[in-house]
Amino acid sequence: MKVLTLLLSSLFLALVGYGQQATITGKVFNKGTNEPIPFAPVVIQGTTNGATTDFDGLFTIALLQPGLYNLEVSAVGFVKTVVFEIEVTIDRPAFVNVGLDEVVTETQTIEIVGSTISNIEESPISVRTIGTNEIKRNPGGNRDISRAIRSLPGVAAIPSFRNDIIIRGGSANENRFYIDGIEIPNINHFATQGASGGPVGLINVDLIKEVEFYSGAFPAARGNALSSVLEFGFKEARKDKPTFNFVVGSSDIGATIETPTGENAGLVLSIRRSYLQGLAAFLGLPFLPTYNDFNLKWKWNINEKNQVTLIGVGAYDQFSLNLNLDDDSTSENFLRNRYLLDNLVINEQWNYSFGVKWDRFSETGRTSFILSRNALQNDAFKYLNNDESLDRTLDYSSRETENKFRIEHKLNAMKGWKILGGAGVEWAEFDMRNRAFLFNNILDTTIQINQQSNFTLPRYSVFLQSSKSLLENKLILSGGIRLDGAAFNDQMSNPLNQFSPRFSLKYRFARKWSFNANTGIYYQLPAYTILGYNVNGTKQNTDASYIRNEQVVAGFEYDWTERNSIITIEGFYKGYSNYPVSVDKGVSLANLGADFGVIGNERIAFIGEGRAYGAELLVQQKFFKGFYGILAYTFVRSEFTGVSNVYTPSSWDSRNLLSLTAGKQFKKNWEIGGRFFFSGGLPFTPDNVASSMEIANWNRFGIAQPNWSLLNTQRIEAFNQLDIRIDKKWFFQKWSLNLFLDIQNVYNSITATKPILDVKRDGLGNPIPDSANPGSYIPNFIENTNGSILPTIGIIIEL
Repeated sequence: MKVLTLLLSSLFLALVGYGQQATITGKVFNKGTNEPIPFAPVVIQGTTNGATTDFDGLFTIALLQPGLYNLEVSAVGFVKTVVFEIEVTIDRPAFVNVGLDEVVTETQTIEIVGSTISNIEESPISVRTIGTNEIKRNPGGNRDISRAIRSLPGVAAIPSFRNDIIIRGGSANENRFYIDGIEIPNINHFATQGASGGPVGLINVDLIKEVEFYSGAFPAARGNALSSVLEFGFKEARKDKPTFNFVVGSSDIGATIETPTGENAGLVLSIRRSYLQGLAAFLGLPFLPTYNDFNLKWKWNINEKNQVTLIGVGAYDQFSLNLNLDDDSTSENFLRNRYLLDNLVINEQWNYSFGVKWDRFSETGRTSFILSRNALQNDAFKYLNNDESLDRTLDYSSRETENKFRIEHKLNAMKGWKILGGAGVEWAEFDMRNRAFLFNNILDTTIQINQQSNFTLPRYSVFLQSSKSLLENKLILSGGIRLDGAAFNDQMSNPLNQFSPRFSLKYRFARKWSFNANTGIYYQLPAYTILGYNVNGTKQNTDASYIRNEQVVAGFEYDWTERNSIITIEGFYKGYSNYPVSVDKGVSLANLGADFGVIGNERIAFIGEGRAYGAELLVQQKFFKGFYGILAYTFVRSEFTGVSNVYTPSSWDSRNLLSLTAGKQFKKNWEIGGRFFFSGGLPFTPDNVASSMEIANWNRFGIAQPNWSLLNTQRIEAFNQLDIRIDKKWFFQKWSLNLFLDIQNVYNSITATKPILDVKRDGLGNPIPDSANPGSYIPNFIENTNGSILPTIGIIIEL
């Protein structure tokens, strides 16, 4: 019996890994030249436990308990760096590659202390770094970067299912996305063509190492952005053995594999499929979305001077209607669902982005060659009364394809100068056919649209940026220029018309205090849906021009590096010109909002102006002794002009944004976090009751038509919500398990939004004519709200 007990005890201890310890291994290298840095101290923050790199820059820290650790890495002549939240488990050592920025000072032996947040010379302001664990554990974030960044200043929270990224009062199409330097057009499923957003992100957080989020001060190498740039860094595959992750979340199930593919190469691949359609049907929602996606990264370290990286992302999305709701006239939400079913279109999309990058390092810098291709196929259609035996009131199909090549050369020149220059060429193709009925607000009538368009668009760019540290790194100056052109018309073809200068500075006037500022002029190409719009084969928007945006940002920063804490205060101003204005509606596209479908497929005049301005406060505690937190407040105004040249609040004029996120790790691998956010009410345009109720119009559209003469004169209620998340982890010898409970909208906050204008219906759901107003139906206003408690139990298994 004693022998059996001993055997069972030994088996149990081997299974759970009791007493087993974890390891961190990695490499420290010069970020500019990729050369290893020997004899660099690497220490677990807050302890004396650490190691020193060998001649090849390699290090190992052993005898660690499973959990999260911060690493402090330093070397003479380099900026001291903290790598936050490295997760170690018993079954797999953590591999960490740490690149250090070289500095040149009058005193070569000085050690430069880095910042708690990103310390980027060309962008010393309005830049945040988000780690993978910050995304994964974000309460209510559903492991989605588009939701996780809502904890940061300047980012609006929208009371809906969508992931629109609204930054500092700009629209959802003003953001650009890169993965390891390779541009991708969108990061969400069910994207709005001509904008961005969608209900679910398509980037799997299991592949993300970190994200650099720019809400201003964009580098010259990143064009076509007016509101933000998100630089995703995908992690490198493990070199020791294959590993697997399985995740069951609130909306999908997915798997990720990491595996070596040779001595110096490795692959990370993930695939996911949603079960949102089942959840939507269970909740009684009128739409049934289904999505599938893949993410991959393959990297080959040919040698110390050459690296090749392959990136791929793709998605296939289907959006159908839950017509079963139309049969239950006794349902409490019958009228609301009936209206939404009449309004929503059926949508199918697929997209992909593939890119390859070759990095070649030298003693003075790095040259990168980037080749990529992306495509989006978007199909949308709508049957009259959702009856497939009747005519389609909307029949839309389009494809956007882009082929891009870019060269970047980063030079670490003499006397501390850092220079980045390069050029890019693109070849875009756009094909579209569209048959639809539209309501012309100016003529107060219905018009039929029949379109078929295709065009190709060569594009080109050059850019140059240089940075210099002065006064023993107390002052950092950076200036850059960028030129963009597109062979669409004479205005856009001349790059000098899109001359884009920018200038930044960072002055550290005390040990922990600095003043930061940036100013620049930025340009953005109009959406392909605008450029491709035609009537009877003739292009209509031939006078198109780049959208121009002038920005000024300035603020103060208090950096308490020893405690991983930072406080920033920033003010910003964004002035728009050449902004697209709808000719038929007479309003700026910034006042149309965004929804599932297409933006910009109409006649456009480039006469709009806009302004967005405000101030931000950030108080952030990075992971320190098991605690983390972010307090962010933003005051923002966003206004645009239309045909009338009168400034009107845009669809993103939320005015006040408040977010508080905090969490704590406890013993035995428990973690609890919460997030509260508040957003002022967004403007909306009331409906034109008289025109909408006309029998001819309602029978054609089945939805209300906005009264554009009262553009954004009303607001929805302010929006607030509290989300919480509880995690429990178990670390076994060969695998680990993470269970989490995530509850969105804990106290069931309900937000009243724009009322739905429907027709009054009889017992069979048919519209009732208005006897007092012949030729019209009887109007019926339906209360419209957002908000419900949404609990999720998730499972993450690592093998």
